[in-house]
Amino acid sequence: MSIIGATTSLSMARMRMAEAQVEKPMETDGICSVVSPYFREAGTGEGVVCLHSNASTSAQWRSLMERLSSRFHVFAPDSLGAGKSPAWPTGQAVGLIDEVALLDPVFTQAGSPLTLVGHSYGGAVALIAALAHPKMVRSLVLYEPTLFSLLEEEAPGQDAANGIREAATDAAASIDADNPSAAAARFIDYWMGDGMWDKMPESRQAVVAATMSNVWGWFNALFYESTPLQAFRTLKVPVLYMVGAKSPASSRGVARLLTGVLPKVTMIEFPEFGHMAPVTHPEEVNEEIVKFLEEG
Repeated sequence: MSIIGATTSLSMARMRMAEAQVEKPMETDGICSVVSPYFREAGTGEGVVCLHSNASTSAQWRSLMERLSSRFHVFAPDSLGAGKSPAWPTGQAVGLIDEVALLDPVFTQAGSPLTLVGHSYGGAVALIAALAHPKMVRSLVLYEPTLFSLLEEEAPGQDAANGIREAATDAAASIDADNPSAAAARFIDYWMGDGMWDKMPESRQAVVAATMSNVWGWFNALFYESTPLQAFRTLKVPVLYMVGAKSPASSRGVARLLTGVLPKVTMIEFPEFGHMAPVTHPEEVNEEIVKFLEEG
């Protein structure tokens, strides 16, 4: 076996072992006194914590974890209501800072300093985590964080925000009508383009539809986050900010605002990709992430 093959096999074995070890999460004093999140773990070295998008799980980062595990100690937790993490709490509003609080045990294990990698909702959580723990974060890697509150701060009711507001409202109405498949179709077609839901395998459709009960909670957490745009000027760490040229106006609008205030930001635009590129084109996105981390 080649050295590369041996390294890859060892990385995959470590990942499988880590997943097996965390099937039963630890008790913690996180949100609502629930258990801490399920997470995947691989490799050794400086910590990297990868945060997934809505309607997804930590599994979206498997290929990135494999790429990084020879040099970094990589963690990929499931967010609230996703994968094997605790269910989304009922009867209370959940904010992005609550997601951060749930992740504190993962941050502790990853050590300091660490890098946060976040896609979409996970990118928004990563930004709030970096503000909450400024001495913990060495760098940030973001693919279109969906911090829609910044659009509302700039101009309430603007078209860029209205697009995702309407999609979320329609999806929530479908959930109320006990039709999660219709909710998922509206959500996926907004983010990936009209007709993409129908092209998705039925097995994947079922997985995505099962996550949609959280859609109104996601919407509220992202639209009503109280952190103002200018707060992100204090994040004086290197930031890799990636966007897709084919992404919706909402996430591109957030990118316009954040890249204007982040002090040490490098922006990359993928001309042929959209918002879900970390899932649909992981090889290309991961290549940029690996390059950024190895050069940092």
